[in-house]
Amino acid sequence: MYGFSRFYKYPLPLLILSLWLVAVFLLSEQPANSQHPAISNKEKYQSTFLVKRIMPSTLTENVRKIVLENGLTVLTKEVHTAPVVTVQVWYKVGSRNEEPGVNGIAHQLEHLMFKGTKNRPIQFGRLFSALGSDSNAFTSYDQTAYYGTVERNKLKALLVLEADRMQNSQIEPEQLASEKRVVISELQGYENSPEYRLNRAVMQAVFPNHAYGLPVGGTKADVEKFEVEQVEKYYRNFYTPDNAVLVIVGDFQTANTLETIKEVFGKLPKRQEGEPGGEELITKCPIPNSKFSIPIVLREPGAGRLLQVVYPLPDANQPDVPMLDVMDYIFTEGRNSRLYQALVESGLASEVTASVTSLRESGWYEVLVTAGSKQDLKKIDSVLSSAIANVAEKGVTTEEIERAKTQLTADVILSNRDITSQAMRLGNDETTVGDYRYTDRYLAAVRLVKPTDVVAVINKYLTKESRIVGFFEPTQKQVTGVSHKPDSAQTTENFSPGVPVLPCEVAKYLPPVDLVTDAIAQVLPQKFKLTNGLRILLLPDRSTPTVTLSGYIQAGTEFDPENQAGLAAFVSENLLNGTTSKNVLIIAKVLAERGASLNFEVHREGVHIEGDSLAGDLPIILEILADVVKNSTFPAKELELHRQQTLTDLQLELDEPSEVARRIFVQSIYPKKHPLHTFPTEESLQQIQRQDVIDFKAKHYRPDTTVLALVGDFDLDKVRSLIQNEFGNWQVSGQAPTLKYPPVSMPEKIVSVNPVLPGKAQAVTYMGYTGINRYDPRFHAALVLNQILGGDTLSSRLGAEVRDRQGLSYGIYSYFHTGKNAGTFLIEMQTSPEDSSKAIASTRQILQQIHQQGVTALEVETAKRTLISNYNVSLANPEELTDRILMNEVYGLDKVELHSFTDKLQKVTFEQVNQAARELLHPDKIVVVTAGPSVLAEKSIR
Repeated sequence: MYGFSRFYKYPLPLLILSLWLVAVFLLSEQPANSQHPAISNKEKYQSTFLVKRIMPSTLTENVRKIVLENGLTVLTKEVHTAPVVTVQVWYKVGSRNEEPGVNGIAHQLEHLMFKGTKNRPIQFGRLFSALGSDSNAFTSYDQTAYYGTVERNKLKALLVLEADRMQNSQIEPEQLASEKRVVISELQGYENSPEYRLNRAVMQAVFPNHAYGLPVGGTKADVEKFEVEQVEKYYRNFYTPDNAVLVIVGDFQTANTLETIKEVFGKLPKRQEGEPGGEELITKCPIPNSKFSIPIVLREPGAGRLLQVVYPLPDANQPDVPMLDVMDYIFTEGRNSRLYQALVESGLASEVTASVTSLRESGWYEVLVTAGSKQDLKKIDSVLSSAIANVAEKGVTTEEIERAKTQLTADVILSNRDITSQAMRLGNDETTVGDYRYTDRYLAAVRLVKPTDVVAVINKYLTKESRIVGFFEPTQKQVTGVSHKPDSAQTTENFSPGVPVLPCEVAKYLPPVDLVTDAIAQVLPQKFKLTNGLRILLLPDRSTPTVTLSGYIQAGTEFDPENQAGLAAFVSENLLNGTTSKNVLIIAKVLAERGASLNFEVHREGVHIEGDSLAGDLPIILEILADVVKNSTFPAKELELHRQQTLTDLQLELDEPSEVARRIFVQSIYPKKHPLHTFPTEESLQQIQRQDVIDFKAKHYRPDTTVLALVGDFDLDKVRSLIQNEFGNWQVSGQAPTLKYPPVSMPEKIVSVNPVLPGKAQAVTYMGYTGINRYDPRFHAALVLNQILGGDTLSSRLGAEVRDRQGLSYGIYSYFHTGKNAGTFLIEMQTSPEDSSKAIASTRQILQQIHQQGVTALEVETAKRTLISNYNVSLANPEELTDRILMNEVYGLDKVELHSFTDKLQKVTFEQVNQAARELLHPDKIVVVTAGPSVLAEKSIR
């Protein structure tokens, strides 16, 4: 799947997936919003004392760089914390190398690089899936990158595949036609977003004569005109070893790996003399100086008013960049930030975000404000300008500076806990600024920033004369839908699915995999339980000086009263807004001063707690967590501010096809009075009173329904003592509330619902019905079945046919969502409106095919290997590891499940998978909801 990522607090070293950077998430099990942030300079770094206390002398002290004779730059970094390795190839070409008329060609080529080579005429996504590689690719302004993370014995196989497509990719007319269709569908998805459309208009004004003003993904008009010869020439010019950087990070031996690299990549020829390359096509970009005294105004269908302000900035190598990042944190990071106080606390805005983007040739500072209900954009702009001018006039405090530097440093450390992110940083530094050690220099400069430096860069760059302003003013719109009746246009398409993907064909083109020569140590978490029922699982990990916390409280949306839908979320989202001993600003300040985070997010069956910090700050995280779950006070002022923000968010959500489709899909499956049928509405949110929030929290926030899991750099005995001191006196009386879900029958026939969203360009479809729970004996077989059906968007049956061969869908996936109670079987896809009916019909045909004919034994074995490899790779990420430990306990599974899960997958038989296909796939009893521009009838969202 392809997607944009928005406003990450991440420093320059990673320009990956900023808002108008196009990312392709081809092989993940779920549609991803973004897996690796962008060079939005928003990742946050800390003070001198802190850096000396917890960081090595440099972030790159064990990185080795060599350049092969053919010009390929190779960066290697050994990290032996887990038996996995990441391989990334970064090409020094992106949308910066384009111009009007060929806008989007770099992105189009990125799609085609998965279509196969002369040596391997097979979809590369299937090869990566067979290896169990967590593989993706993205196109940005300054680079295009391909990356995969696998078990360490598959390192050479990944290298062979990347070298093959560096030289031998085939671009055929049929493939280009299909993939152009997919790209256009992707662009239509972006066009659904008012924020995207506003940003595109503003950036064109900021960079009227440079490619940075063009959308990274391209435009429909340009994409439609691409010819095979044109794309092939682009490939030959730019995909050469002397225009590429190979990055390898993980569990390998450098000397042996370098020999393998020379063997695999060393024979590839460099670019021929006279052929244009990345540097030759660059036109140096001066800092723009466009002057727009009148805001750009878009009046289009949408929901919510938006203000966007963009200030041109210098390129990434300029000395002002670290000062600008510190400035940005002071303006927008956290409740105590200047712009949050001026705009959100005042009620003028529901949200304010910002990012410093620093690129090879230029940069910009972008502020995006979502207006509060009925608030005037001109007034918001005036207050924004006054707040910036006030800082320029009166300066900032030393406390603010130190807090911003602390946040910056801590975020860099916390973002580098997994090997994929570490490699991303190296690759981006090398391709954007030409030096993989850039982050070291950047951090050193951040530590030297003074209050006067921040004032200086504000006066230098954030002037009224240099800025470009954009307003989005939504026109009136209404959401409608259709009745529960079959739509024949979606069920009678004359479609015959192609021959299933043959695993033997995949095996024929798969590079050999090294034998595993040593066993992987299996470390299990330690579990203990307080007398009040609180359960804790601890797994020490000394690999980085950080701690990851994951928690669960049985207080989910299933407990929402019918007339107060949203109450559970009100409680979880207001816990940090004050306790009996600390107000909201003190809590925010304590966390910010340490660069730590603590968040609560409500789900169907529970509230999930997420926290991370540097190892030495774990006591602070635990202290605040205990305080808010025991002593939160829910101040009336903060509750009302949150209500207004939630109402604005609801308005925006109901303008999103994916959210509208999801709501109506769920409501079409689960009847009224079912815990899952109800969604928040304006009326239900207005019904919630402060006493309701207090009562819900007192009733459902209990130690005996709470689980905490921690992974990181800590001493077991000390943490046990800390938790006992903080949580031991948390007491409640009586039994915990329970809820029994009523049984839900399958639909008797196909149910089609088509809500209308005027002004949208792409349609989103949800298909499915009720599924199974986590304890179902078919659970593991269902996982294998789902991997074959739609586990990823290229190698699955659905992906290979609907997305890859026919080019009907921008992304298509299937899931069995499971929990303590029965979940949902779901297929999700994004399509051009004109392709929706055919894509739905194709999907139903594939469901019918698997339901009646089953799958093959080779498909089952391939899917099992893929799932097992993906699982092992996921455990190398501390956040995924901690969450897995947590949910195993929540579901009442033994702690050995952490490692026995793969054994259970391995034991799944061919017969069990086909039995699951017969019992769990129902192509003729299915709910189909398509939300988008084309409407068929009416059904309101309730």
